[in-house]
Amino acid sequence: MLRTDLIRPVWESLAAHAAERGGALAFRDDRAARTWAQMYQRTGNLAGHLAALGAGGGCVAMVMENRVELAESYLAVTRAGAIGACLNARAGDDELAFMIDDCGAGVLITEGSQLGRIRAMADGLGRQIRLIVADPPAPLARGLLRYEDLAAADPPQSPPDVLALDAPAFMLYTSGTTGRPKGVLLSQHSCLWVVAACWAPALDLTADDLLLSALPLFHSYALDLTVLAVVAVGCAERLLPRFSPGRVIETLRLEPVTVLPGVPTMFDYLTGTLGEGKLGARALRVCASAGAIMSGELNQRFEQAAGVRLLDGYGITETSTMVTMNWIRGDRRMGSCGLPVPGCAVRLVDPATGEDVPVGAEGELLVRGPQVMIGYHNRPEATATALRGGWYHTGDLARSDDCGYLTITGRIKELIIRGGENIYPAEVEQVLIRHPAVLDAAVAGEPHPALGEVPVAFVVARDRGNFDEREMRAFVARHLAEWKVPERFVLIEAIPRTGSGKTQRRRLFELSPGVVPASAP
Repeated sequence: MLRTDLIRPVWESLAAHAAERGGALAFRDDRAARTWAQMYQRTGNLAGHLAALGAGGGCVAMVMENRVELAESYLAVTRAGAIGACLNARAGDDELAFMIDDCGAGVLITEGSQLGRIRAMADGLGRQIRLIVADPPAPLARGLLRYEDLAAADPPQSPPDVLALDAPAFMLYTSGTTGRPKGVLLSQHSCLWVVAACWAPALDLTADDLLLSALPLFHSYALDLTVLAVVAVGCAERLLPRFSPGRVIETLRLEPVTVLPGVPTMFDYLTGTLGEGKLGARALRVCASAGAIMSGELNQRFEQAAGVRLLDGYGITETSTMVTMNWIRGDRRMGSCGLPVPGCAVRLVDPATGEDVPVGAEGELLVRGPQVMIGYHNRPEATATALRGGWYHTGDLARSDDCGYLTITGRIKELIIRGGENIYPAEVEQVLIRHPAVLDAAVAGEPHPALGEVPVAFVVARDRGNFDEREMRAFVARHLAEWKVPERFVLIEAIPRTGSGKTQRRRLFELSPGVVPASAP
């Protein structure tokens, strides 16, 4: 059921929860906890101070690890009538400096651990950026503003609370897997539509739920589910600074967590840590996965260990996350990413002709609906290309069954063409990770003088010393066509991935120099 009652400005939801359940927990991390009354008051204070700094109508950047203050900042920036650009605090200096410059922020909210490099970047931009710092080193350097002083003190003016639902509210950067990251402009309406059409009904969210999340808050998945859905429904959020399987398992066993969102890699690590044991969570009732392709085998393996449903879905930043979802009630197709969310139209088309493909055939996934982005920040040509014909062209390939359930099969740009035969890395990877000797794997194309390209498998082995390439090659050949068997296997310490779990294939070969390819005995 579409929960249209949840689509309202965030300040209205905050005010309602403050009045109805002011003393109830809203957000908590390892250091601090906030009630709904505190969230309403503190985000209003911060919004008023931001407005007094002239932030309204402009962009406010946020560079923090997961913490309560980052959730507050998201909401306060919106209440100030500004666009919130949450940037990856773990990005390299060059990438982070690029995003700070590109978003055009006049105010930046950060934390003490990031302050040194943020000041150096800000000084090099040639424009003034006001810095607000949580947990700053003492004494406070000249020109810096202390976050807590602004959040706890009455502002010189009331929070504006005037940002229209359809106006740009959030700028989230793509993962940059194929080049420079692009700022995606989303509105409160586009993100809350996903909450109303997907997260709230699909997971049966109520005010009694407690979510546990280590999802990085600079991604739309985390923004929508672990900030905006929490605010819309009035439930509570337990934030972890980063993912650790041991820490997640411990927290699930000790605290009354009911909902656990993650990406496939997280659930794989959780099952690996549990081994043959059971999760034994205190109150967990459902888990959700998005951000990358999840195999049906991993889904079943986790559910057997956890004793609750793991619901897979498909989403991307440009569609405010979710496009399809498996629901907690009703039928589902294990291994698929579910049905299109209400209000969202999808097509599968031949990338060469643009014609719709028949049921069961592979095609590029196109999306149209209320959750589609406003556009890319300062990139009109890229926006026009992505939204041509009134549809967002995802670049992802998928198949649909006769009931409309979608299965993502790969990306067009990741296609490996070996002697005229098409190979999608995801298909080979799903076979590799089924082998007991493999902890993790990724596949990428390598130039070949005769065949054009050949697949190369990058493998994180459980035991490097006993890894048998010949046996692994035979295993893949038993499940896939001969031309899909990797040309060679390279042992690697870890698969490079974005915060949302997507494989950074262009980095695989950068990380492999000096690593000896596994050889058959």
